[in-house]
Amino acid sequence: MGRKYFGTDGVRGRVGESLITPEFVMRLGYAAGTALVAREHQRGNVREGERPAVLIGKDTRISGYMLEAALESGFAAAGVDVMLCGPMPTPAIAYLTRALRLQVGVVISASHNPYYDNGIKFFSAQGTKLPDAVETEIEACLEQPMGCMDSARLGKARRIDDAAGRYIEFCKSTFPNELDLRGLKIAVDCAHGAAYQVAPSVFHELGADVIPIAAAPNGLNINEDVGATAPDSLRRAVLDQGADLGIALDGDADRLLMADADGRLYDGDQLLYIIARQRAAQGAGATGVVGVVGTLMSNLGFEHALGRLGIPFARASVGDRYVLEMMQERGWPLGGENSGHIICLDKHTTGDGIIAALQVLAVLRKQGVTLAEACADLVMYPQRLINVRLPAGFDWRAHAGIGAAQAAAERALDGKGRVLLRPSGTEPLLRVMVEGENSDEVQRWAESIAEAIRNAICV
Repeated sequence: MGRKYFGTDGVRGRVGESLITPEFVMRLGYAAGTALVAREHQRGNVREGERPAVLIGKDTRISGYMLEAALESGFAAAGVDVMLCGPMPTPAIAYLTRALRLQVGVVISASHNPYYDNGIKFFSAQGTKLPDAVETEIEACLEQPMGCMDSARLGKARRIDDAAGRYIEFCKSTFPNELDLRGLKIAVDCAHGAAYQVAPSVFHELGADVIPIAAAPNGLNINEDVGATAPDSLRRAVLDQGADLGIALDGDADRLLMADADGRLYDGDQLLYIIARQRAAQGAGATGVVGVVGTLMSNLGFEHALGRLGIPFARASVGDRYVLEMMQERGWPLGGENSGHIICLDKHTTGDGIIAALQVLAVLRKQGVTLAEACADLVMYPQRLINVRLPAGFDWRAHAGIGAAQAAAERALDGKGRVLLRPSGTEPLLRVMVEGENSDEVQRWAESIAEAIRNAICV
């Protein structure tokens, strides 16, 4: 049975509508707190008279103030103590929850979405996404009326003043002690988001000359033509400022894109390749095997390049949650998406843009190479993505013309490319992706399939 409130990454929507209202978020805090108290008492983790505790962080959206207060009220009413740390990257909340031995971490963020969206996502005590079973328990509690503990059992709230410093030191600890970033001029695009205070400090304290970009949030400008989803701003800054490198994060700092001194951009596949190649060369990995999990959207050239190095590769469904699940199933340390989510399980429990950047920089410093040189043997295939809007109730799989167009493209590519039709999980769109060795051929077949879909809609 599908869940009513939780998506693949928590609860998300437009502020003031449906789920992202003060009333619902307070109920969500109460429901999560009620489920948490029950689980902790059942496990014997909380003694009589004690209260479980949660950490709440947020990005820089103006709605974060309102939703933070609502969540705090809900948790307190359920008898849960609340620790507040203000704007912090999503992966920072995962780390701090584990480091402070708290029961749950909560992030108020809609990641790379515009300011008028927001969401609530949860982390377990181990710094991982909540198991489906726990989210199901929370949904069950949401169906019950909201109550309130007796006054003596209400939760308390306090602010953690050293949260940023703790996370900065954690990030720095993932960079080799024998290396530094002295002599490098790095532009760091914070997307006016959650990392605006911590990201420049991490790279500066490791010795880099840092040029902060999009580090002046006003509550409304998060992700607006900046960050990992709009990397042209980073490219221009690198060229204008004469930087050696550029680093772009998204609003909650779990995505990463990079640029070299020539303004060339490097996506998640390319950056993950640089990390994987180095890990394989040094025999890293707790299981002795360096395997990489990508997604259905990972570039075929990336897969082939890993194959030439003898590095196992597997594709998960799109979404860092599914990537992480497959990594854990296979015992592989590396995974990610071409959008810039990169997970290094030997460094952190979740995807982290700052830590991923440090892993790439460590390779460049160790080998004395540039980004271009580090992935010179990775040939990315041209890839074309076309989104076609679908009317309500339209079953694209039932139309023979669409299937015929897809089959024709696959025959023409003859094993030297891929065709993927994937419905969006959040919008009424069908995503048509074609990739292959020849860009003109890729473009032609992507447009042909998209046109077949539009024709089927009109029938």
